[in-house]
Formats: sequence, C-alpha cells, structure tokens
Amino acid sequence: MAATTRPFYLSRAYIADTLSLILFFTTTGVLNERLIAGMTWDQVLHARLIGAALMIPVGRPYGMWRDWMMGHAKETRASRVLWDSLALMSFQVPIYAAIIAFSGATGDGLVFGVLGAAVMMLCLGRPYGAFLNGIRRLFGLPPGGEKPMSLNDSRKST
Repeated sequence: MAATTRPFYLSRAYIADTLSLILFFTTTGVLNERLIAGMTWDQVLHARLIGAALMIPVGRPYGMWRDWMMGHAKETRASRVLWDSLALMSFQVPIYAAIIAFSGATGDGLVFGVLGAAVMMLCLGRPYGAFLNGIRRLFGLPPGGEKPMSLNDSRKST
C-alpha cells in the first residue's frame, strides 16, 4: 500500500468500524436496558449517551479484535458463528457492565442487565459481524473476519 493511501485507509476503517458499532448497539442497547434490565427511559438515555461516547474510541479496536479472533475460525458456518460471538462477548460485555452500572443499574437490575447483554452478544455476534462487513463494504473496505485484514492487502489501496 502506498504511504499516501495508508492514512486514508486507516481513517475509513476507523469511521466504518465506529459507525457500525454505534448504529447497531444503540438500537440493541435500548432494547436490553428497557426490556430486560428494567431501566427507566432517563437511565436508558444516559446509558446510550455514555455508550455512544465510549464507542467512539473502541469502535476500531473492536474491529481489529474481531478480525484477529475470526482468524481462528474455520471455514464452517458454526465456527464463524462461534468466533464472532466470542469476539463480541469478550470485548463488549465488560464495557457494557460499566456503562449500565454508571448509569444507575444496581443489584438485580445490574446482574440481569449484564447477563442479558452476554446472551445478546452471543446471539448478535454473527449478525453484527455481517453488519460490520456491510458497513466496511460501503466504505470501500474489505470485509474483516473472512480473512484477517492486512495493511499489505492490495485491495485496500482504492
């Protein structure tokens, strides 16, 4: 990759990964916080604002984490689902627990919110991976998780 295209690629990758995280998990977070954790709408709003602010610095690192984790997946659908789910749960659940605790969830609400998030992350791992790959495609980037992303990949110089 030419030296002049690398910063442009990295900027697109950062924006794509961050945008996909914000769009996807703002929606699913509201559902979990309101319906499972039993948080009030004010608490949900507070959690989503904190969540969005935290997703800005972690969007790209998560995308890179997922790409690395997916490098362990075999070509089977079950393996891809498993690794996508493990990547999402291992990275996002600890962050999510801190967000809802800081937003006012306590006791059973905190426990059920974190457990709900863990179940959601296991179920949403592959759908989010597909969503992330779709957003990356819109930004002219190769999908992650299919093959590990590399700065030496000639497809990224566009």
